[in-house]
Amino acid sequence: MKPDRAKAPGSDGRGLAEPGFGIAGLRFADGLTRRPGCSTNRARSGMLRHLMQGGDRNQPELRPELFRRVDESPDPLFYREPRLVTHIDDATIEALTELYRELLPAGARVLDLMSSWVSHLPSEVRYARVAGLGMNRQELDRNPRLDERCVHDLNSDPELPYPDQSFDAVVNAVSVQYLIRPVEVFTSVRRVLSPGGLHLIATSHRLFPTKAVQVWQALGPEDRMRLLANYLERAGGYQRPELLDRSPAGADPLWVVVARRSDESLPGAA
Repeated sequence: MKPDRAKAPGSDGRGLAEPGFGIAGLRFADGLTRRPGCSTNRARSGMLRHLMQGGDRNQPELRPELFRRVDESPDPLFYREPRLVTHIDDATIEALTELYRELLPAGARVLDLMSSWVSHLPSEVRYARVAGLGMNRQELDRNPRLDERCVHDLNSDPELPYPDQSFDAVVNAVSVQYLIRPVEVFTSVRRVLSPGGLHLIATSHRLFPTKAVQVWQALGPEDRMRLLANYLERAGGYQRPELLDRSPAGADPLWVVVARRSDESLPGAA
């Protein structure tokens, strides 16, 4: 079963932006920096602000109901059977692989978070370590790029089972929409990254609608990117994130948020 193409209410499927956004290199007031090549629609959504009401003005509340799902049964039941399918089409996979080629240097220690039977890493690049954490052992065993495999339910336990500073990069390909405790996961990702290490979150418009969280399904594409930036800000310890639009023409879109671990210690850290 391949994930459905999902289009949020009020979205044209290619991106929403606030008035004045879309200038290459402009630092967004909402915590994103746009790289050249990002497409823009000047329609104003306001949906994210509407959903995240309450709390401090500059840090609206992430209410628990935003992370409800149609299917609240334990995730291991849903992922019990292997799904040997790809979640984006071939051209978009190629675009993601090219981005990995650009941003993940040879010799890096890489964690493929929420992994499956394929990691989309460039086949010719040799990494020092590629670990995969996912929900289905058979899928992970079929993945030839993984040096090690771990079955772990992040919605049950968001703490990653790795020591501090174990990886130079953590990548998440089109799966972040299933996290019900994303800030806790992003906090743990920061812990396992080396200083300056890269957290790369790739998204598209496909999803399993019964398992994707409510807030993700309610938002348009650029509001989803703002939501990811908000997760990173709440987790703390990251440099300002950037938004990359690597959507191939005539194919599934590819929107990516990248952020590096800050070298600075978090308040209260030893």
